[in-house]
Amino acid sequence: MLIDVYNILLSKYGPQGWWPGAGPLDVVIGAILTQNTAWSNVEKAINSLKIANLWSLESIYCSTEEELASVVRSSGYFNQKARKLKAFAEHIYMRYEWDLAKFLNQELTCLRKELLSIYGIGPETADDILVYAAEKPSFIIDVYTKRILGRLGIINFKHRARYEDYQKLIQDQLPQDVQLFNEFHALLDNHAKLICKKSPICSECVLIDDCNWAQQQDLVYE
Repeated sequence: MLIDVYNILLSKYGPQGWWPGAGPLDVVIGAILTQNTAWSNVEKAINSLKIANLWSLESIYCSTEEELASVVRSSGYFNQKARKLKAFAEHIYMRYEWDLAKFLNQELTCLRKELLSIYGIGPETADDILVYAAEKPSFIIDVYTKRILGRLGIINFKHRARYEDYQKLIQDQLPQDVQLFNEFHALLDNHAKLICKKSPICSECVLIDDCNWAQQQDLVYE
């Protein structure tokens, strides 16, 4: 069922080519800045960082929180995000002497645990970095994934579920393939933004025939 959803979305939208950026540093900075904001705001903050010559872990580490916050203001929660960026930069400096590749080259479980130990990095941000920067299979759970798979009836917990509960349920149904995880997450996000919104456009949805929510609303079209 889940792989069928992937194939239908891939056929509809084609490859998404995520992550927007040129390398692991782009992913790390983008993953922190995109917390609780739209990507368009992140792009503005990234451009400001580059203009301010703050596009390296070394320069972020050497900047003041006030300076950094001012530069990333467009991303929202800018004081918190400045502290998070500096915390990540300090971690790579103190433990890896600026060698981001060495940090990302760890075994998946160890790397995920270490990411979660860094201030400001929760499960979703950690998995963004794992999939798109480290190229390791750790499915990203976000609000769009929960919305679509919940409406389809694939996710249907009877209790208050943790992030890891959602992740295990999905990963148990898919091959452990980082490229598949990469593409599927991007496709789900795209479909949620275009069609499966809070108020969905069910008449244009390629998944409607398998959608429990639409059937309950009597929205399945002949």
